[in-house]
Amino acid sequence: MAYKLFIPGPVQVSDRTYKAMAEPIVGHRSKDFTAIVEYVEPKLRELFYTKDPVYLSTSSSWGVMEGAIRNVCEKGVLNCGNGSFSDKWYDVSKRCGKNAGFLSFEWGKPVDPEALDKELSTGKYDSVTIIHNETSTGTMSDIQAISEVLKKYPDVISIVDTVSSFSALPIKKDELGIDVMITGCQKALAIPPGLSFVSVSKRALDRASKVEGRGYYFDFLEFEKNMQKFQTPSTPVISLIYALKSKIDEIFEEGLENRYARHAATNKQVREWGFEKGFKLFPEEKYGSVTLNCFDNTLKVDVPALLKDLKDNYNMVFNGGYGKLKGKTFRISNMGDETPETMKELTDNIDAILPKYIGKMA
Repeated sequence: MAYKLFIPGPVQVSDRTYKAMAEPIVGHRSKDFTAIVEYVEPKLRELFYTKDPVYLSTSSSWGVMEGAIRNVCEKGVLNCGNGSFSDKWYDVSKRCGKNAGFLSFEWGKPVDPEALDKELSTGKYDSVTIIHNETSTGTMSDIQAISEVLKKYPDVISIVDTVSSFSALPIKKDELGIDVMITGCQKALAIPPGLSFVSVSKRALDRASKVEGRGYYFDFLEFEKNMQKFQTPSTPVISLIYALKSKIDEIFEEGLENRYARHAATNKQVREWGFEKGFKLFPEEKYGSVTLNCFDNTLKVDVPALLKDLKDNYNMVFNGGYGKLKGKTFRISNMGDETPETMKELTDNIDAILPKYIGKMA
């Protein structure tokens, strides 16, 4: 049974995208393949708002996120954590054997630029990691304010995860001064999981050239050498690159501003539905994500029972709370191809069964 996904990722995949994946496989060193990469890479640069190359990696985004630390950290990396996934980067940094610092914020709070400034001023770090949109809490940090702080520290390489915000709103890499910007295919791009993208500044490439122990699979210099020929260092997931080509065409057919407006509208629609029911947003409203809403379970809903009912009787799913927020929150995604009509269908179906589960939280 196929279920309609309204979870924070992977998200629902369209028939058009699945059809694109059925194209016959070609050799990854063939002219047929390089023609596809030569087509998609400049358009990815438009979506990244960058003149820097965009590399294609057959991996989850965590592969490139770990790889970025291995490529640019010599002295120390500062990991900014305000939720489950951003907190995890600190553990990953330590597992990579790096000198890692942890700038921790309460879950549901954004990364505080002043606190970041204070910590970077110690001079202990030559790299920093930030997750723009923390899906575990539905919290979006102010990347513009953060970028102004980072510009004060030209020796600190910035690594920014935009996995769940990329292409749902403009994130202008070059204007913001982001050195390493990472995203994945399974969130707002609405492609099946397995492909990630990273755009790397010249500063970051220069740093990588001096760092030992970069490995091979996620070596930025290998990516750069191969992208100059519109290739990838290793055999890529060709079917997903077909899907990427199709999705990029779809995005530019819709128009970027229209796409951003659609995500803003569907996000507002779900947020207002939640408020009308009596739920509160878990983060402060002005820091709420535009690709999902994380609601505080103020009505003490038995979320697991509600989710089972919705799945069994309406073939739809959203997500409960993540990690230590299990039972305390629930998350509804509007990213990807969703429209006001599809979001209304979901909330109408929730409305039909919600009264049974209010006040029933164990």
